[in-house]
Amino acid sequence: MLAAIDWNVVFIVLLAFVKAFVIVNALLVAFAYMTWTERKVMGRMQVRIGPNRVGPFGLLQPIADGIKLALKEDITPSQANVWIHTIAPLLSLVPALIIFAVIPIGPSIPLGDNRSWTWYIANINVGFLYATAIASLGVYGIVLAGWASNNKYSLLGGLRASAQMISYELPQGLAALSVIVMAGTINLYEIVEQQNRNFLPYVLLPTGLVAFVIYLISGIAEANRAPFDLPEAEGELGAGFHTEYSGFKWSMFFMAEYVNMVNIAALAVVLFLGGWWPAVDQLGPVLAGILGPIIFILKLALFVFFYIWLRSTLPRLRFDRLMALGWKVLLPLALANLVLTALWVAFWPIGWWPFA
Repeated sequence: MLAAIDWNVVFIVLLAFVKAFVIVNALLVAFAYMTWTERKVMGRMQVRIGPNRVGPFGLLQPIADGIKLALKEDITPSQANVWIHTIAPLLSLVPALIIFAVIPIGPSIPLGDNRSWTWYIANINVGFLYATAIASLGVYGIVLAGWASNNKYSLLGGLRASAQMISYELPQGLAALSVIVMAGTINLYEIVEQQNRNFLPYVLLPTGLVAFVIYLISGIAEANRAPFDLPEAEGELGAGFHTEYSGFKWSMFFMAEYVNMVNIAALAVVLFLGGWWPAVDQLGPVLAGILGPIIFILKLALFVFFYIWLRSTLPRLRFDRLMALGWKVLLPLALANLVLTALWVAFWPIGWWPFA
């Protein structure tokens, strides 16, 4: 019986579990310290100090906040649907955590004996489809939270979230399709490798730059970040879909929002900015494999700073203008850009096209 066990398969499965454990915990730690970073950066932008009481420079503030939220009383309204009210935060958080399974953050490092260390959990041919399909599930948690709370402000927040998701998923998907047309694949690792082999990220191409801007704006709306944070507009809806949430269940929505910010930024880096580019093969596979994740994380950090900058600078849009921007501006522009990209690839002289 023991002789029939394929230990290579066992090793691969165990390694995937270890990577998944590390990535989930890294995302949760990143969420905690993104809140600290946001409060610090916004404080400086608004001529304030930000958190500075708990630990040096306030570095222990996220830990104190986590303990406080874990110990707070969990209140469920008597008029709420208890089961759906309880499950809804999980429906938002779990999809956000599992998207990163297909995100490649660095090139493979050869280890000898036809083995290599890979900076991802799974390299699947439909990686982009997996990421977008799982990302679209997160809105169910928000909509169900608004409905199950049996509160008019929560319901309005949930309805706004669903309308916003539908409106901005379309231009975001069409912008990403422009990259897929140029790459000829939906394998995320292969998309990054093509950009590195040609030393040319897609954002440097004319249609790629337009697609990147559309994807970036749509991604901010998908994450419900300012100035598109209409589902939880405090001035209008109290807190929107999570008005009736408290304690740890409330914090799960908070976690989902920040982890989704990381996911959207990671997909933008993979699709448009070359992933770990310029850590190319000319540096050697081992050095590129070590520098690649560092470059990738630095690009993610720039996106996070951009999110914070927008929140500190721009006022919240009115809801009708939010809808108009998605349907009347971004969607036609993304569709036109996709058609131009397809024509460019189709009629470019054979052998000259640098990608697929």
